[in-house]
Amino acid sequence: MTPAVIQLAAEAAERQSAEVTNFGARIAWVIGLVVFIAFVYWLMRQGWKWRGALQDDLPELPAAPDGLPEHRLALTGRYHGSTTAGQWLDRIVAHGLGVRSRVELTLTDAGLDVVRPGATDFFVPAARLRGARLDKGIAGKVLTEGGLLVVTWAHGDKLIDSGFRSDRAAEHAAWVEAINLMNPSITTEGAER
Repeated sequence: MTPAVIQLAAEAAERQSAEVTNFGARIAWVIGLVVFIAFVYWLMRQGWKWRGALQDDLPELPAAPDGLPEHRLALTGRYHGSTTAGQWLDRIVAHGLGVRSRVELTLTDAGLDVVRPGATDFFVPAARLRGARLDKGIAGKVLTEGGLLVVTWAHGDKLIDSGFRSDRAAEHAAWVEAINLMNPSITTEGAER
């Protein structure tokens, strides 16, 4: 072998035997990444609290009265959140309305009873129901066309859209019809968008 080939082989052997791991630098990167993720989480939490503070003017949610009449419709499914009516990305977080949860929804002649295990329950009196429609999305949740039951209701001086998805999506059309029939000013043309 020539001296140049021997020198190249020696350099290649040195490169292969070089230290592969620098644990100090790796630990520093991992700690830096964990701190960055914690900081982003803290910012998100502060944003959620700030949004709730901006919505402090929203009155407390009404509770269901005792002795509700027999239900017209009932469903179990998911509550996906509430937004300002007509603005599907303007999430309302005050009074727990921004918390997703399971839901047991009951429609009676007195109104809409929303029971959410692990979150705040509320009741929408029939006089405050403004309509219902099938839609495909609400703040942070997008489904197939007509996959979401959106109920519009008045609370204080604000109109609110609340999104629900039944465990059996075929039930949604009956809910839209029943809620819209409770409010004679709603037409079926305006019920679906």
